[in-house]
Amino acid sequence: MGAPVQLIVISDYLCPWCYVAAVRLRRLQEEFEDQVALEWRSFLLRPYPDPSRTLEQFRTYTRSWERPAAEPDAPTFRVWDSDAGPPSHSMPPHLVAKAAAALGPDAFERMHARLLAAYFGENRDVTDADTLVQLWAEVGLPAADFARAGDQALVEAVVREHNEAVSLGVTGVPAVRMVDNDVPMLGALPYESYRRWVERALAHADQRDRTIR
Repeated sequence: MGAPVQLIVISDYLCPWCYVAAVRLRRLQEEFEDQVALEWRSFLLRPYPDPSRTLEQFRTYTRSWERPAAEPDAPTFRVWDSDAGPPSHSMPPHLVAKAAAALGPDAFERMHARLLAAYFGENRDVTDADTLVQLWAEVGLPAADFARAGDQALVEAVVREHNEAVSLGVTGVPAVRMVDNDVPMLGALPYESYRRWVERALAHADQRDRTIR
């Protein structure tokens, strides 16, 4: 039997607020343990490479990361001072995350967390192939399995998840919805908002289970 509350998280690895939400949702899962399950789905904020984008433009953009970094429970952000980049598009890190997921939930969790921390906290370009290979090794995944990230089936899965999110009215991320509920909650909500949402859902599930049929 699955967790009473199952959350679908629509997210992109190039989105700073998705990093904030990821930290809060991980805390939520740790607090509620097996009562809450998370399923991460892809959204492509940058579906295609933009060859006109310069490194200087990207560095200027990353100053906007100071806003999510100012949140009291924010993870580490670092305005870009590296010569790496600019990131090309959203697809590469999603494919690597899905390749990790094919090895099991623990492999996905490690890769997922590493991608976010490397990009936002360490100024590493998570759209660069060599960087992705390094991150794969850093989380201890088998080198031979990195090739899974090139599978066309994973590309199709990412596109399908993105299009499904758009069909539900999602135009930005993060967005979180409960299984069997097509209405997503948009934005990186405060931790207590997520917590109250889950508590209400658990109370409703408990009441339903107590109902005499």
